[in-house]
Amino acid sequence: MTHHTMSDLAELYRDLHAHPELSFAETRTAAIVAERLRALDFVVATDVGGTGVVGVLERGTGPTVLMRADMDALPVREETGLPYASAVTAVGPDGAEVPVMHACGHDMHVTALLGALGVLAAADDWQGRVLAVFQPAEEKGAGARALIDDGLFSRVGTPDGVIGQHVAPLPAGALGLRTGAAFAASDALRITLFGRGGHGSRPEATVDPVVLAAATILRLQTVVSRAIAATETAVVTVGAVHAGTAANIIPDSAELRLSIRTFDPDVRQRVLAAIERIVRGEAQAAGADREPVIETEYSFPAVVNDAAASDRVRTAFAEAMPAVMVVDPGVVTGSEDVGILAVEAGAPCVYWLLGGADPAHFAGLTSLDEITATVASLPSNHSPQFAPVIEPTIGVGVSALVAAARAWFLD
Repeated sequence: MTHHTMSDLAELYRDLHAHPELSFAETRTAAIVAERLRALDFVVATDVGGTGVVGVLERGTGPTVLMRADMDALPVREETGLPYASAVTAVGPDGAEVPVMHACGHDMHVTALLGALGVLAAADDWQGRVLAVFQPAEEKGAGARALIDDGLFSRVGTPDGVIGQHVAPLPAGALGLRTGAAFAASDALRITLFGRGGHGSRPEATVDPVVLAAATILRLQTVVSRAIAATETAVVTVGAVHAGTAANIIPDSAELRLSIRTFDPDVRQRVLAAIERIVRGEAQAAGADREPVIETEYSFPAVVNDAAASDRVRTAFAEAMPAVMVVDPGVVTGSEDVGILAVEAGAPCVYWLLGGADPAHFAGLTSLDEITATVASLPSNHSPQFAPVIEPTIGVGVSALVAAARAWFLD
C-alpha cells in the first residue's frame, strides 16, 4: 500500500472515531462508506437492513467472498484524551440523551475493510466476486439478522465464504485466529418478577419483589457453578436490576436483565432451562400471585470458524505477512453476530482478532503468561479508555483481509 493511501485511511479512521453513531443510526458512516465504494466502482446498495451498505465487485467467474465490517458505536463516554476523541451525544432508543463512543473498534473495522477493498479493486490477479457488507447494529445483536430479513442474499447472491475481523487488545501487529467455536453464543433476557406492592411499614401485607429479585439474583449464580460441568464454559451475568421508587413503598414488580454466553448448543439449552426453573421456583417460594415473564431481547449463535477454511487463511497470512505473529487467542466469551451471515448462507466462516494494543506495552516480554497478563491489564473493548493504535493496526488489518480474500480467489 502506498503511504498516501495509508495516511488517507488514518485520516478516515480519526474522522469515524470522532463521529460515532448508535445502532441503526449509522447514517453518516453509511454515507461515507457508500461514497467510497462507488469511487472504487462497486455496485452499491444502501439502506439494507436499515442503515446497512452492501457493495459488489465482479471480476470474472470465481468464488464469492463476503467481507464484513460492523459500523455502530456504543453509549459510552469517551475518556481516552485523544485529539480525535468523540464528544458526541445522541438520543438513544428510549429517548434519553447518551454519550456515544467507538468503544468497540467498529471504526477500525470499517477503515480496514475500505482499505482492503481499495487494494482488491486495484489488483487484476484474482477472479470472483467481492460482497462488501457494512453492517448496522452489531452491538444490539440485530444487524446481521436485519440484513438477512431484508433479503441480502436474494439481492446480491449467496457467498462461498464469510470473512472478517475484530480489533482487540492483542499487540498491534499480531492476529488471533482460532479454529472451531471462537466467539460465544449470546442470549439477552429481560425477566419481570411480579410481587404485590404496599407500604414499606407493612411487608406482611405484600409479596416483596425486591427480596424476590435479590434471592433470584443470588440463586442464578449457581447455574454456572453448580449446573454446568467444570469442563464446559458458560457465563450468566445479571447486568441490570430495577425495582421501586421510594424507601417506604414496596413495589409491585422488579426487572432483571441477563446476559448469557455459551459455546455449545447443549450447554446453552441447559443454562436457559436452569434460569427458567430458578426464576419460576423463587417466585413460587415467595408466594407471588403472578408467574414471572421471561422475554428474549436478542439471541445469536456462536461464531464457529471452519477448520479447512481457517487453515487456508492461516497459510495465506503466513505467506502474505511473514512478520505478523498469528496466535490462537483461545475462546472469546464476547459475542458477534457475523456467524448469522455464515449460517444463513451455509458458507464457511473465518473470523479473527486484529491486535490493536500499543506494542510498547509488550516490549521485552517473552513468556505467554506475561503477554496474557498484559493483555488482561489493558483497556478492552467497551471500556471508555479503549483506543487501538492507528498503526500498525490499520496496515495489518488491511493486509489480513486482502490475504484472506485471496485465499479463496486464488485457491
